[in-house]
Amino acid sequence: MADQYGGDIITVTDDEGTDYQLEHLDTVEVDGVFYLAFVPADMDPEDPEYCLILLREEEQGDEIYLAQLEDDDLKMKIYEIFMDRLFGDEEEGGEDPDA
Repeated sequence: MADQYGGDIITVTDDEGTDYQLEHLDTVEVDGVFYLAFVPADMDPEDPEYCLILLREEEQGDEIYLAQLEDDDLKMKIYEIFMDRLFGDEEEGGEDPDA
């Protein structure tokens, strides 16, 4: 499953029919559930609305859907996992060699 999303830009549609372009950054499996991290693909990173978007994979019958994380504690746990995976090496590296 994790290889299905790697480095892709996908379009997701919310319940109101609005489409969003998202760039997939990473996928992790926690307790048998896949969680995916995205950023908006069509938004400037300097935009105040720009943020990390966390979704979980859900199966309904033969279909796979991406759903929002509703539980705040779970959301924080998954966020911390992604932050460590995405930026953990930068924090451990000490001084910035470009500084």
